[in-house]
Amino acid sequence: ADCQDAQKEIAGLGNRRIRQQPDDVVLYQRSEIAVGHAQHRQGRDDDSPTAFRRQLTNDLRERKQRTNLGNVILLLKSLNVTNLLDFNFMDPPPQDNMINSMFQLWILGALDNTGDLTALGKKMVEFPLDPPLAKMLLVGHDLGCGAEILTIVSMLSVPSVFFRPKDRQDESDAAREKFFVPESDHLTLLHVYNQWKSNGYRNDWCARHYLHGKVLKKAREVRSQMVDIMEQQKLAMASCGTDWDVVRKAVCSAYFHNAARLKGIGEYLNCRTGMACHLHPTSALYGLGYTPDYVCYHELIMTSKEFMQCVTAVEPEWLAELGPVFFSIKKRGDTNLAALRRERAEAAAMEGEMDYVKRRRLEDAQQAEEERRRRRARERSSIATPFSGSSGASARTPFRRFGPAP
Repeated sequence: ADCQDAQKEIAGLGNRRIRQQPDDVVLYQRSEIAVGHAQHRQGRDDDSPTAFRRQLTNDLRERKQRTNLGNVILLLKSLNVTNLLDFNFMDPPPQDNMINSMFQLWILGALDNTGDLTALGKKMVEFPLDPPLAKMLLVGHDLGCGAEILTIVSMLSVPSVFFRPKDRQDESDAAREKFFVPESDHLTLLHVYNQWKSNGYRNDWCARHYLHGKVLKKAREVRSQMVDIMEQQKLAMASCGTDWDVVRKAVCSAYFHNAARLKGIGEYLNCRTGMACHLHPTSALYGLGYTPDYVCYHELIMTSKEFMQCVTAVEPEWLAELGPVFFSIKKRGDTNLAALRRERAEAAAMEGEMDYVKRRRLEDAQQAEEERRRRRARERSSIATPFSGSSGASARTPFRRFGPAP
């Protein structure tokens, strides 16, 4: 017991990040950290292979829960792997996670109704980003705000650039409020990067404004890598200037599935699941004089409450335009019965399309097998045998005369 208490004292407690796939909720679970390192420093009590295997299995299981499989599925689809559920993984992930990731790719437009890659999905494969970020980058290029979206994607790919020391919390909060863009946390990150760039990427400027200079440098490196990839893909980077509405629209195109509508002061409801969501006190929208009716958030973090991280105000028309899978504008005279009939007709059309593709794939497989058999038969019949002529009968060895000619 004393040894276990000493291990806990050395290991300490911390928040462990666990992702729940169905609702894309990130949980921060209170648990022990660095237990293995603490045991190693103390001269581990249990060095048996069974204990090591058990600890490794637990770590891998938790890592699978924290990992998004969207990039893996896109890569396998680009390699013409059709049936992912039967793919021979060395360590297969849970099927529910794979199905949820494929569903997310489908609603983003990377997969069609039959599970094959679309033109958008083939472009998204080239970027080492989460699928929503890759789509945001491509849509931003189409809307003419590729430079701004590139900066936002780079800032979202690194940890938070703000730091809040315990002895100077009020000062750090006041410094953060100077960068706030009231409509969006994404635009706030863009504003921070632009100000850092205009001040010569200096570390002393970061220290005065309570920003992590190393994190900003990492974001700059990520941005330069994305620039190289876009140049390889021949995608021009246009800037929208001060018209940041198109930037918010590009954000909405990638995170419309994380849309929420206003319920009360600082409280929202997820439009798909009805889950309660709250604005975090550090959000730029938290101190507004008004709260927007609809927002899109990057992810939902559950600590004491369900807080939305990186929130952007969006227009309801954008949700219907960019996310027709979930949203539509109700027309005058349209009833719920008519909408239900349309949904059933669309579902029937999708099932018919899938059945047609299955038949085509089965026929192609049968034709390929028949062609392989015919080719094999031709190869067997064309094998040369000794003393075989064109007719297949054995030819007689010609008579040769030995000795001097008569």
